[in-house]
Amino acid sequence: MGGDGGAGRVEGELAMARAAIRRSVTSARNASSSGLLSVPGEDVPFYAAVYRNPAAFLRSYEEMEKRLKVYVYEEGEPPLVHDGPCKNIYTTEGRFISEMEYSGMRTRNPTRAHAFFLAFSVTNMVHFLYRPANSDRTKIWRFVTDYVSSVASKHPFWNRSAGADHFMLSCHDWGPSASMANRKLYENSIRALCNANTSEGFNPRKDVSVPEINLYDGTIPAELQQPAAPGLFARPYLAFFAGGRHGAIRQELLRLWKGRDPEMPVFEYLPGGRGGKDYSNYLLQSRFCLCPSGYEVASPRVVEALYAECVPVIVSESYFLPFSDVLRWEEFSVAVLVEELPRLKDILEAVPPSKLMRMREGVKAVRRHFVFNSPAKRFDVFHMILHSVWLRRLNVKIL
Repeated sequence: MGGDGGAGRVEGELAMARAAIRRSVTSARNASSSGLLSVPGEDVPFYAAVYRNPAAFLRSYEEMEKRLKVYVYEEGEPPLVHDGPCKNIYTTEGRFISEMEYSGMRTRNPTRAHAFFLAFSVTNMVHFLYRPANSDRTKIWRFVTDYVSSVASKHPFWNRSAGADHFMLSCHDWGPSASMANRKLYENSIRALCNANTSEGFNPRKDVSVPEINLYDGTIPAELQQPAAPGLFARPYLAFFAGGRHGAIRQELLRLWKGRDPEMPVFEYLPGGRGGKDYSNYLLQSRFCLCPSGYEVASPRVVEALYAECVPVIVSESYFLPFSDVLRWEEFSVAVLVEELPRLKDILEAVPPSKLMRMREGVKAVRRHFVFNSPAKRFDVFHMILHSVWLRRLNVKIL
């Protein structure tokens, strides 16, 4: 299979995309970044305030739709490759792998590809290869090593870029560890990870933070799909959390606030569990939804809050939030440091009503970017993940 036959054409297309994005930034430099933006093909206008640079994002997204082609390596068999869990805490991993198999952005001609997807599932590796009795992850690392070696020996593309135009995606806590099985995968490739912890090697310049989405039966709970969500000031609770003592941050939150204040219901567990109707009702009745990190930095509560049109309160350390190169998280969420947890209620009550309303509008505006659709739709979470990959690929030149 030819190696560099199409590389010049691919790099030329990327150069044109970069130039188009730069022109859009220049032409929009004096334009207002507030208000609503009409986007061709979209019924609902875009709320400009939630984007770092609306013109650059929309032009970049348009260039991605026009140009991006992804080659999915066909090596490997399910369940370890080309398959993944499509519900529960690992929804994002399985749904992305599944959607990529049938996406219109997939190409069967690798010489036309701008990016190459390594479609293995770390979650399925853990399920089928890991032996908890002896805590031995060797088989997982060996599989990743062998898979990358197979791809590199059969195709010229990995060696051509030292893996820099290749990407993997994992929402398992061990995703970053699995990538260490191959030095170039860890150091050069685009790693799309839910566990986007900058203190553990996540590099925002080349890696992609993807949202952790927990769909218990594979779908958004009915009461959150199209919520007739009450206005923020009709919601009786200031803030809400329910969850186990997973990690130091949650332990501190529960120590300080569990059962302490009727305006801030904080539970260790709800009787009906997180997937139950009571949990969704608490989300819908709260103005703020607390999203502390667990054992790892990501929390599915961030997306659950967005679905319920509740303002997320991010309590984490070293977490690079999803789509941060595009979205202004400060416009639709509140960040609270761990050491500020004793003053949590004061911090939330100090948010002026006018700002809270703007944040609520921001939450409603970004919700579309965190929803999986089948088939995928423009600007949904599948395409936002691809757009993040696209932005990293624009930074790589292989010739």
